[in-house]
Amino acid sequence: LNNLEFDHADIFEDLNAIEKQFHHLVRTVPQQGLVVVNGKEASLQRVLDKGCWTPVEKFGTDDDWHAVNAQGNGSFDVVYKGQMQGHVAWGLLGEHNRMNALASIAAARHAGVAVEVSIAALTAFKNVKRRMEVRGESRGVVVYDDFAHHPTAIETTIAGLRAKVGAARILAVLEPRSNTMKLGVMKNALPASLTQADLVFCYQANLGWDAGAALAPIANKTQVHDNLTQLILAIKQVATAGDHVLVMSNGGFGGIHQKLLDALKEV
Repeated sequence: LNNLEFDHADIFEDLNAIEKQFHHLVRTVPQQGLVVVNGKEASLQRVLDKGCWTPVEKFGTDDDWHAVNAQGNGSFDVVYKGQMQGHVAWGLLGEHNRMNALASIAAARHAGVAVEVSIAALTAFKNVKRRMEVRGESRGVVVYDDFAHHPTAIETTIAGLRAKVGAARILAVLEPRSNTMKLGVMKNALPASLTQADLVFCYQANLGWDAGAALAPIANKTQVHDNLTQLILAIKQVATAGDHVLVMSNGGFGGIHQKLLDALKEV
């Protein structure tokens, strides 16, 4: 159980309704199994408090599995119950990816896979598409594609890129496309999630709410467009060599990645 917060507002009434479904899932795990839980999530602790009859191991806390010495290139050390287990030298960025790694090590260990074997496998792991995927570079500007579309995911994705690029500019390009985002349920959380971006570009086509108003707290660094061509032009006009353009959407975003790379090639 990695994280649990309100989403899919078109299906669930509130967070409690989702926690109830997670509790039903936990009840299906047999006593000889293992429930691996993010120890930082209060919502997941509430799920366990509803009743859990299976051994539990937590990650993200000092008591069980946690990561230390995290570097901007993605690498980190693994600690379990105060004992150093090894070093993961991979290229995946951000705390969310470290948490995924810890959970997978814990689960694999329960299934009989030695921790050092899991660490070696993670070190060799190449990231999947649409997760900080570099789509290309044009005139010194790097364009990334990421599936992030929930404020929490947006924040952690930008934080991961910031750890890698340091003081270089990050241009966050956002399409609030999921059903929950279109309903506007999470709109008030967007400004805080974009804090570490230097510039923000939001595509508001087909939204049922005013993205400009929602992003007013960061209006000094934000542009909102409802035309894709105009959005690409706006990014091109300000992007300079050394910038990192992070495109975030759970959809194809009108092919913006290649269109932007092509536009940047034009003088």
